Amino acid sequence: MMRRTVLWGGLVAATVVAVVVAVVWFSLGSSVDERVGGSAAESVPVAGADLSGSGPGSLVSAMTMPAFLRAVHTDRLQAARVTYRSTSEDGQPTVVSGGMFVPEGGPPAGGWPVIAWGHATTGIDEPCAPSLSDSLLGSAQVVAALLAKGYAVAFADYQGLGTPGVHPYTDSRTTGRNMIDAVRALRATFKDVSNRWGAYGASQGGGSAWAADEQASTYAPELDLVGAVAISPAADVTGLVDKAQRGTLTIDQDAALSMIIESLARLHPDINRDDYRHGAAARNWDAIVACSGPKMGGRSQAIKAIEPHDVAASTPEDADRLRHDLAQWALPQQRLSAPLLVWYGGTDTFIDAPWTAGAIQRACALGGEVVAQFEADKGHGEANYFDQLQWLTDRFAGKTATNDCS
Repeated sequence: MMRRTVLWGGLVAATVVAVVVAVVWFSLGSSVDERVGGSAAESVPVAGADLSGSGPGSLVSAMTMPAFLRAVHTDRLQAARVTYRSTSEDGQPTVVSGGMFVPEGGPPAGGWPVIAWGHATTGIDEPCAPSLSDSLLGSAQVVAALLAKGYAVAFADYQGLGTPGVHPYTDSRTTGRNMIDAVRALRATFKDVSNRWGAYGASQGGGSAWAADEQASTYAPELDLVGAVAISPAADVTGLVDKAQRGTLTIDQDAALSMIIESLARLHPDINRDDYRHGAAARNWDAIVACSGPKMGGRSQAIKAIEPHDVAASTPEDADRLRHDLAQWALPQQRLSAPLLVWYGGTDTFIDAPWTAGAIQRACALGGEVVAQFEADKGHGEANYFDQLQWLTDRFAGKTATNDCS
């Protein structure tokens, strides 16, 4: 028992460092290929997983994750990589993947409370899925720390990551549904899991957690959402279009907009990539949007080589098309189902603070309950994550949240 206490205490202490690593948008990182182990052959079907269901959240497969257990240096938890059914933005059925985790030991009354984890950008290709990585692409210690605090964790990869299909990058409505359905899938994978859950995400995952909050009451009324945390959320990035036209994007925004354009072009074959990529961006496009393979070696330099206007629309009509598509994805879409905490920083080089402030104002106008935490001197991944987790813990405890909308 002493050995377990020391181990889990160390993991909890490491949470801040690990979360900071996990929430930074995928920009100049190493290849996914370099971080994925060859552990699939060791996996076996999860005993007791219910594969008999149908509809959103039902399981297609559930396999053990022995390499993940080695990555967190313990077998004192249960872990599964699953594929499960979900729903795209246009209402079409999809199959997505993710990681499901529950603590060891006896659950509390009502079962393990759940945190649905919304990961930050990892890429837009199928190999970019965290669940394909032994370390969840750097999030393994975060998950272990949440388990140590008594939470089960539902970790969605998002549509098109880890399973065939197109990843709709910054479409928070789809990834929000993926997070909600991950909670359903977790409950089908392991026993003694509560229907009470909270959403927690950062960057792309922050937008996903926000969208999950909006959709929870109508999409999954059988689940009880207590609250959601959105750190530096990609709630509304339509402003990228105007900045691209002015040539004022940051280098981080250059990379993000390139990936958005590539994702939209895959979703809509009538979009011509060359209407939005020029100069160094056009020459190095495959490297800029890569997350794995030999192209990754030059990704950092390719992004740094992007010049102002390299990802600008060629014509006003092209800009309007892109602006329209991003507005269709922008949050809010509907009234929140549960209290939402939004943290954002004034020196964020990915998401301009006024964009987030505007989204918060619109969420309030829809009648939502929002706690807004703005720190003018902080950047994209500089939140105090212990504070945000404590806020969510208070929601599980039934404490009333303040409402900055009133």
